Amino acid sequence: MNLVSVDKHYMQIAIDFGNTSAKAAIFDGDKMVEFYSTIDPLAVIKLSNTYRLDPILLCSVNQESTHVINLIENKSRLGKLDHKTPIPIANLYQTPDTLGMDRLAAAVGANYLFKTNNCLVIDAGTCIKYDFINDKCQFIGGSISPGINMRFSALNHYTSRLPLISPPLDYATSLVGQNTHDAIAAGVYNGVIKEVEGIIESYNARYENLKVLISGGNHAFFESRIKHPIFVHPELVLLGLNRIIVHNAH
Repeated sequence: MNLVSVDKHYMQIAIDFGNTSAKAAIFDGDKMVEFYSTIDPLAVIKLSNTYRLDPILLCSVNQESTHVINLIENKSRLGKLDHKTPIPIANLYQTPDTLGMDRLAAAVGANYLFKTNNCLVIDAGTCIKYDFINDKCQFIGGSISPGINMRFSALNHYTSRLPLISPPLDYATSLVGQNTHDAIAAGVYNGVIKEVEGIIESYNARYENLKVLISGGNHAFFESRIKHPIFVHPELVLLGLNRIIVHNAH
């Protein structure tokens, strides 16, 4: 991590604590000036002491982030994103208090990039989350399905003989696996690709002027395999968090 001392004006920090990893970005207005692909509580403390950071906004689906949340809420005007935080889009989700804030932040990021479009956000991480934001700047909702690694784990966990495998994401799979390892890889990889393509087709059939955005840790896997036009933005959650910071600054 290369920290640069900045003392001319305040900057913003957005932190995304996911199910399996945490990352952060420093923004100067709308511009991302530093990105950290991994971050821990000590690194957050070091960042806050090095930069003049305020506001700080954190999005978390990970209970282990409690220490960082307490630190941030004592140092910043914002702290942790929740369903009561003012956002620049309308949230029409029926149970906003149960909505994952990473989903909401990604929706804000997508709307910022394509405000006049209907947007389907696909967050390909531990879970695959599909979320829809219409061209009226309204978050409607979406769906959640198991991510790639979760599918491999489920096949092992819920059977007595299937092994746990973890082929690389660039593993070349055929339609027909001729051994158990390849059969599992073919089932998971081909199945998840067809799922994503099918969901995109369904949204395209229902909504005009649709932009499809893919983010999350496994975005590269889908980027090279999905036939439909897609816009890849790996750090869409961080972008959305920063837009919420900017929105609350006015």
